[in-house]
Amino acid sequence: MRVGFDLSPLQGHPELSSSGANGTHMAPGVPRVVRELVTALERRAVIEVVRLEPPPGVGLRKWRASLLPRAARTENLVGIHSFTSAFPFRGPGKRVQTIHELPWRHGVRENADLKHRLWARFGPLFADRIVTGSEFVARELRERGRFKKHQIVVCPWGVESRFSDEPPAGVVDEVLLGHYRLPEDPLVFCPGAVREKKNLAGVLRAVAEVKRRAGPRLHVVVSGSETPSLRRALGDAAKLGLSANISTLETIEEEHLPGLYRLSSVVPVLSHSEGYGLVALEALACGTPVVVPVDSAQAEVAGSFGIEVDASNDSDVADGLMRAVRDRESLRFTLAARAKERTWDQCAERLEALWTELASS
Repeated sequence: MRVGFDLSPLQGHPELSSSGANGTHMAPGVPRVVRELVTALERRAVIEVVRLEPPPGVGLRKWRASLLPRAARTENLVGIHSFTSAFPFRGPGKRVQTIHELPWRHGVRENADLKHRLWARFGPLFADRIVTGSEFVARELRERGRFKKHQIVVCPWGVESRFSDEPPAGVVDEVLLGHYRLPEDPLVFCPGAVREKKNLAGVLRAVAEVKRRAGPRLHVVVSGSETPSLRRALGDAAKLGLSANISTLETIEEEHLPGLYRLSSVVPVLSHSEGYGLVALEALACGTPVVVPVDSAQAEVAGSFGIEVDASNDSDVADGLMRAVRDRESLRFTLAARAKERTWDQCAERLEALWTELASS
C-alpha cells in the first residue's frame, strides 16, 4: 500500500511561513509533527511512505493543483496525506486533510484569514478523512457542520524521546544558565511566546501579581525572533516593573531545549487558541509543571497533571504559577508519566489503520 505524504511544510515554504498582514504563519510544531510522524511510519513499515516534496521555486498553488495529482497517478498511490488543511482536490486516490485548529473561533487573527477559513469549511466536503490532534478541535469541527460518519480521526501527537525528566549521561543542564545568561531564580519558560496568540501578556501580568504578593522572584524566559507582539510585551513588562525579570532568547539550539525545560520551574501555555499544545507535552516529559487554561486543548493534553486556571484572571494564573513553583520538586518524577502515554508510534498506528480502511473502501 503506497501512500503519498505531502512534505511541503518541512521546506519552510514562504506561502506557509510568512507572517504578514493576513496573519499567515506556519507554527514550528507543524513541521515537527510532519517529521516525527513520517519517521515513525517509515520505521514501522506497515504502509509504504512515498515522500512528496515540491521542487525549488514551485509555488504551493501549482504544487497542489498540478504536481501532486500527477504524482498520485505516476506513483500509483492509494492516496495523498496532507499535514495541513490545504490538499489537492484533483487526481486519483483518497485524500486526508489535517486541521490543526480553528483560531477565528477564539478571536485570534493568526491563521484566521479567509484562505484558512475556506479550507476548514469546504475542504471536509472533498476529503475522505480529517485528522486532528485533539478531541478539543474535533468537537469544534463537529459543532460547525455535518460530517460523514467516522470522517474525523483524532490522532494525538507524540513527544520525542529526547524530552525526558533526566538529562543524558554526562550532560549537566545547569551549564545552560551561563550559556544563555539566565539567573538561578525560578524560571517561567515560554517557548515561542513571541506570537500574539501565546498570550505572553497574560503571563507577565500574573508574574507582576506574584511580585505584588511578595511571592517567589520569578524570571520569564521567552524564545523566538523579535515580533511586534514581543515588543509590545516588553513594553508591558517595563510598565509592570518587570524589565529585570525577563530574558528573550532569539534562538535556542535544539539539543538545549530539553535541558531548559528541566531547568524551568513552570511552563505556562495560556494560548488564546491552541489545537494541541506540544509545548505542554514536552514540558511534562521533562518533569516540569504546566499551567493551562480550563477547557482547552492544552488541558486535554496535560490531563490531570496540568494546573488549570482561568487564563483571563491574572490572580488565578498567579495562583497557578505559585503552586507550580511550590510543588516543582515533588512533581518532578511523576509528570513524565502523562507524556509516556503519547508516543509517535501510537499516532502512526492510528494513521496506518486509517489508510488501511481507506485502501479497502
